[in-house]
Amino acid sequence: MTNVTRLPHRTVLEVSGPDTPDFLERLVTCRTDDMSAGEVRYGALMTPQGKIIADFILQRTETGFLMDVAAEARETLRKRLSMFKLRAAVEVTARDDLAIYLDEDGFADPRSEALPNRVFNKDVDAPAAGSDYNTARIEAGIAEQGQDFGEAEVFAADINMDLNNGIDFKKGCFVGQEVASRMKRRGTARRRTLAVRAQNIEPGMSVMGETPIGEVTSVEGNVGLARIRVDRLAKAAAVTIGDAPAEIIVPDWLATETEALA
Repeated sequence: MTNVTRLPHRTVLEVSGPDTPDFLERLVTCRTDDMSAGEVRYGALMTPQGKIIADFILQRTETGFLMDVAAEARETLRKRLSMFKLRAAVEVTARDDLAIYLDEDGFADPRSEALPNRVFNKDVDAPAAGSDYNTARIEAGIAEQGQDFGEAEVFAADINMDLNNGIDFKKGCFVGQEVASRMKRRGTARRRTLAVRAQNIEPGMSVMGETPIGEVTSVEGNVGLARIRVDRLAKAAAVTIGDAPAEIIVPDWLATETEALA
Protein backbone atom coordinates (compact mmCIF):
# COMPACT_ATOMS: atom_id res chain seq x y z
CA MET A 1 0.00 0.00 0.00
CA THR A 2 1.49 3.35 -1.07
CA ASN A 3 0.18 6.87 -0.52
CA VAL A 4 -2.40 5.40 1.81
CA THR A 5 -3.42 6.80 5.19
CA ARG A 6 -5.50 5.29 7.96
CA LEU A 7 -8.58 6.70 9.68
CA PRO A 8 -7.93 5.53 13.26
CA HIS A 9 -11.27 6.85 14.54
CA ARG A 10 -13.14 4.44 12.23
CA THR A 11 -13.53 0.68 12.77
CA VAL A 12 -15.07 -2.27 10.95
CA LEU A 13 -18.13 -4.39 11.70
CA GLU A 14 -19.15 -7.37 9.57
CA VAL A 15 -22.73 -8.56 9.16
CA SER A 16 -22.83 -11.86 7.30
CA GLY A 17 -25.04 -14.84 6.55
CA PRO A 18 -27.74 -15.76 4.01
CA ASP A 19 -30.46 -13.63 5.66
CA THR A 20 -28.33 -10.49 5.97
CA PRO A 21 -29.70 -8.35 3.06
CA ASP A 22 -33.32 -8.76 4.17
CA PHE A 23 -32.37 -8.51 7.84
CA LEU A 24 -30.72 -5.12 7.38
CA GLU A 25 -33.42 -3.97 4.96
CA ARG A 26 -35.96 -3.99 7.80
CA LEU A 27 -33.70 -2.03 10.15
CA VAL A 28 -31.46 0.57 8.51
CA THR A 29 -32.10 3.75 6.56
CA CYS A 30 -30.47 2.73 3.27
CA ARG A 31 -31.70 -0.02 0.97
CA THR A 32 -29.69 -3.25 1.25
CA ASP A 33 -31.70 -5.99 -0.51
CA ASP A 34 -30.70 -4.87 -4.03
CA MET A 35 -26.97 -4.26 -3.50
CA SER A 36 -24.42 -6.14 -5.56
CA ALA A 37 -20.94 -7.19 -4.39
CA GLY A 38 -18.64 -4.19 -4.07
CA GLU A 39 -21.47 -1.63 -4.01
CA VAL A 40 -21.31 1.02 -1.29
CA ARG A 41 -24.02 3.03 0.48
CA TYR A 42 -24.39 5.37 3.45
CA GLY A 43 -26.93 4.63 6.17
CA ALA A 44 -27.74 4.45 9.86
CA LEU A 45 -29.57 2.50 12.51
CA MET A 46 -31.99 4.76 14.38
CA THR A 47 -34.16 4.56 17.46
CA PRO A 48 -37.94 4.29 16.97
CA GLN A 49 -38.02 8.01 17.83
CA GLY A 50 -35.78 8.80 14.86
CA LYS A 51 -32.50 9.49 16.69
CA ILE A 52 -29.28 8.05 15.20
CA ILE A 53 -27.75 5.19 17.17
CA ALA A 54 -24.89 4.83 14.69
CA ASP A 55 -24.29 5.87 11.10
CA PHE A 56 -22.02 3.92 8.77
CA ILE A 57 -20.69 3.38 5.26
CA LEU A 58 -21.78 -0.04 4.07
CA GLN A 59 -20.13 -2.23 1.41
CA ARG A 60 -21.70 -5.42 0.02
CA THR A 61 -19.47 -8.50 -0.02
CA GLU A 62 -20.00 -12.01 -1.34
CA THR A 63 -21.05 -13.19 2.15
CA GLY A 64 -22.72 -10.11 3.64
CA PHE A 65 -21.68 -6.54 4.41
CA LEU A 66 -18.76 -4.62 5.89
CA MET A 67 -19.60 -1.50 7.90
CA ASP A 68 -17.25 1.47 8.30
CA VAL A 69 -18.40 2.86 11.67
CA ALA A 70 -17.12 5.27 14.31
CA ALA A 71 -14.93 3.48 16.86
CA GLU A 72 -17.03 4.70 19.78
CA ALA A 73 -20.25 3.41 18.18
CA ARG A 74 -19.19 -0.02 16.94
CA GLU A 75 -19.93 -2.04 20.08
CA THR A 76 -23.32 -0.40 20.55
CA LEU A 77 -24.20 -1.09 16.92
CA ARG A 78 -23.03 -4.70 17.21
CA LYS A 79 -25.19 -5.28 20.28
CA ARG A 80 -28.25 -3.61 18.76
CA LEU A 81 -28.04 -5.60 15.54
CA SER A 82 -27.46 -8.82 17.47
CA MET A 83 -30.55 -8.07 19.56
CA PHE A 84 -32.68 -7.91 16.40
CA LYS A 85 -31.37 -11.22 14.99
CA LEU A 86 -33.91 -13.57 16.61
CA ARG A 87 -33.84 -16.66 14.34
CA ALA A 88 -32.33 -14.97 11.30
CA ALA A 89 -29.26 -16.64 9.81
CA VAL A 90 -27.04 -13.63 10.52
CA GLU A 91 -23.73 -13.12 12.33
CA VAL A 92 -22.54 -9.72 13.59
CA THR A 93 -18.78 -9.60 14.16
CA ALA A 94 -16.23 -6.95 15.12
CA ARG A 95 -13.41 -7.17 12.55
CA ASP A 96 -10.28 -6.03 14.37
CA ASP A 97 -8.16 -7.48 11.56
CA LEU A 98 -9.51 -4.82 9.19
CA ALA A 99 -9.24 -1.03 9.21
CA ILE A 100 -10.40 1.97 7.17
CA TYR A 101 -7.94 3.72 4.87
CA LEU A 102 -7.98 6.66 2.49
CA ASP A 103 -6.81 5.35 -0.87
CA GLU A 104 -7.27 6.96 -4.29
CA ASP A 105 -7.82 3.46 -5.72
CA GLY A 106 -10.63 2.74 -3.26
CA PHE A 107 -14.37 3.37 -3.53
CA ALA A 108 -15.97 6.82 -3.64
CA ASP A 109 -17.33 8.09 -0.33
CA PRO A 110 -21.12 7.89 -0.81
CA ARG A 111 -21.74 10.93 1.41
CA SER A 112 -20.04 13.51 -0.83
CA GLU A 113 -17.98 13.60 -4.00
CA ALA A 114 -15.78 16.19 -2.26
CA LEU A 115 -14.37 13.52 0.08
CA PRO A 116 -11.44 11.21 -0.76
CA ASN A 117 -11.87 7.57 -1.72
CA ARG A 118 -11.62 5.02 1.07
CA VAL A 119 -11.19 1.27 1.40
CA PHE A 120 -11.56 -1.63 3.83
CA ASN A 121 -8.21 -3.40 4.14
CA LYS A 122 -6.09 -5.51 6.46
CA ASP A 123 -4.79 -3.71 9.51
CA VAL A 124 -1.31 -2.67 8.38
CA ASP A 125 1.20 -0.04 9.42
CA ALA A 126 0.14 3.17 7.68
CA PRO A 127 0.27 6.78 8.86
CA ALA A 128 -2.85 8.37 10.27
CA ALA A 129 -4.74 10.70 7.95
CA GLY A 130 -3.82 14.33 8.56
CA SER A 131 -5.80 17.52 8.76
CA ASP A 132 -6.56 17.50 5.02
CA TYR A 133 -9.26 14.87 5.52
CA ASN A 134 -10.90 16.72 8.38
CA THR A 135 -10.81 20.00 6.43
CA ALA A 136 -12.42 18.37 3.38
CA ARG A 137 -15.08 16.74 5.54
CA ILE A 138 -15.95 19.96 7.34
CA GLU A 139 -16.04 22.07 4.17
CA ALA A 140 -18.36 19.48 2.60
CA GLY A 141 -20.69 19.74 5.62
CA ILE A 142 -20.28 16.08 6.58
CA ALA A 143 -20.75 15.35 10.29
CA GLU A 144 -19.07 12.30 11.82
CA GLN A 145 -20.08 10.43 14.94
CA GLY A 146 -17.69 10.85 17.83
CA GLN A 147 -16.81 14.38 16.78
CA ASP A 148 -20.08 16.04 15.81
CA PHE A 149 -22.69 13.93 17.56
CA GLY A 150 -23.12 11.03 19.96
CA GLU A 151 -25.42 8.05 20.29
CA ALA A 152 -29.16 8.86 20.15
CA GLU A 153 -28.36 12.59 20.25
CA VAL A 154 -29.47 13.85 16.82
CA PHE A 155 -32.15 13.27 14.22
CA ALA A 156 -31.04 12.28 10.72
CA ALA A 157 -31.93 15.72 9.37
CA ASP A 158 -29.76 17.39 12.04
CA ILE A 159 -26.67 16.00 10.28
CA ASN A 160 -28.10 16.24 6.74
CA MET A 161 -28.41 12.48 6.21
CA ASP A 162 -31.50 13.01 4.07
CA LEU A 163 -29.43 15.29 1.81
CA ASN A 164 -26.26 13.17 1.77
CA ASN A 165 -27.66 9.94 0.31
CA GLY A 166 -28.23 8.38 3.75
CA ILE A 167 -31.97 7.67 3.66
CA ASP A 168 -33.97 5.84 1.01
CA PHE A 169 -37.48 7.22 1.40
CA LYS A 170 -38.83 4.81 -1.23
CA LYS A 171 -37.82 1.59 0.52
CA GLY A 172 -40.01 -0.36 2.92
CA CYS A 173 -40.24 0.22 6.64
CA PHE A 174 -37.16 0.66 8.80
CA VAL A 175 -36.65 1.64 12.42
CA GLY A 176 -37.38 5.36 12.86
CA GLN A 177 -38.88 5.74 9.38
CA GLU A 178 -42.06 7.47 10.53
CA VAL A 179 -40.19 10.38 12.12
CA ALA A 180 -37.68 10.78 9.27
CA SER A 181 -40.40 10.63 6.61
CA ARG A 182 -42.62 13.12 8.42
CA MET A 183 -39.80 15.67 8.71
CA LYS A 184 -38.98 15.22 5.02
CA ARG A 185 -42.61 15.47 3.90
CA ARG A 186 -43.43 18.53 5.97
CA GLY A 187 -40.09 20.27 5.53
CA THR A 188 -39.87 20.85 9.27
CA ALA A 189 -36.18 20.16 9.91
CA ARG A 190 -35.19 23.11 12.10
CA ARG A 191 -31.60 22.06 12.75
CA ARG A 192 -29.00 21.46 10.08
CA THR A 193 -25.24 20.95 10.09
CA LEU A 194 -23.45 23.78 8.29
CA ALA A 195 -19.82 24.74 7.80
CA VAL A 196 -18.70 28.00 9.44
CA ARG A 197 -15.57 30.16 9.30
CA ALA A 198 -14.27 32.35 12.12
CA GLN A 199 -11.05 33.12 13.95
CA ASN A 200 -10.10 31.10 17.02
CA ILE A 201 -13.12 28.81 17.02
CA GLU A 202 -13.27 25.67 19.15
CA PRO A 203 -15.78 22.84 19.58
CA GLY A 204 -18.52 23.73 22.01
CA MET A 205 -18.55 27.45 21.23
CA SER A 206 -21.94 29.08 20.64
CA VAL A 207 -22.92 30.50 17.27
CA MET A 208 -24.76 33.73 17.94
CA GLY A 209 -27.20 35.95 16.10
CA GLU A 210 -29.41 38.17 18.21
CA THR A 211 -29.96 34.93 20.16
CA PRO A 212 -28.03 31.63 20.20
CA ILE A 213 -28.53 29.88 16.88
CA GLY A 214 -26.19 26.90 17.18
CA GLU A 215 -23.05 25.26 18.52
CA VAL A 216 -19.71 24.39 16.95
CA THR A 217 -19.15 20.63 16.93
CA SER A 218 -15.77 20.09 15.21
CA VAL A 219 -12.96 22.34 13.98
CA GLU A 220 -9.93 22.31 11.72
CA GLY A 221 -8.05 25.59 11.64
CA ASN A 222 -10.54 28.42 11.18
CA VAL A 223 -13.27 26.29 9.62
CA GLY A 224 -15.72 24.20 11.59
CA LEU A 225 -19.04 22.43 11.59
CA ALA A 226 -21.94 23.72 13.63
CA ARG A 227 -25.44 22.43 14.28
CA ILE A 228 -27.57 25.45 13.42
CA ARG A 229 -31.19 26.43 13.98
CA VAL A 230 -31.94 27.47 10.40
CA ASP A 231 -35.15 29.28 11.41
CA ARG A 232 -33.13 31.53 13.73
CA LEU A 233 -30.32 31.92 11.20
CA ALA A 234 -32.79 33.38 8.71
CA LYS A 235 -33.61 36.17 11.18
CA ALA A 236 -30.01 36.97 12.17
CA ALA A 237 -28.61 40.25 10.87
CA ALA A 238 -25.06 39.12 11.71
CA VAL A 239 -23.42 35.98 13.08
CA THR A 240 -20.57 35.74 15.59
CA ILE A 241 -18.64 32.96 17.31
CA GLY A 242 -16.94 34.07 20.48
CA ASP A 243 -15.96 37.67 19.89
CA ALA A 244 -15.27 37.17 16.20
CA PRO A 245 -17.50 37.73 13.15
CA ALA A 246 -18.43 34.41 11.59
CA GLU A 247 -19.34 33.32 8.08
CA ILE A 248 -21.90 30.60 7.48
CA ILE A 249 -21.00 28.62 4.35
CA VAL A 250 -24.44 28.50 2.77
CA PRO A 251 -25.26 25.43 0.63
CA ASP A 252 -27.65 25.71 -2.32
CA TRP A 253 -30.43 23.80 -0.57
CA LEU A 254 -30.63 26.10 2.47
CA ALA A 255 -32.82 28.78 0.83
CA THR A 256 -35.50 26.21 0.03
CA GLU A 257 -35.47 24.89 3.60
CA THR A 258 -35.72 28.39 5.05
CA GLU A 259 -38.71 29.20 2.84
CA ALA A 260 -40.46 25.99 3.93
CA LEU A 261 -40.01 26.85 7.61
CA ALA A 262 -41.27 30.41 7.04
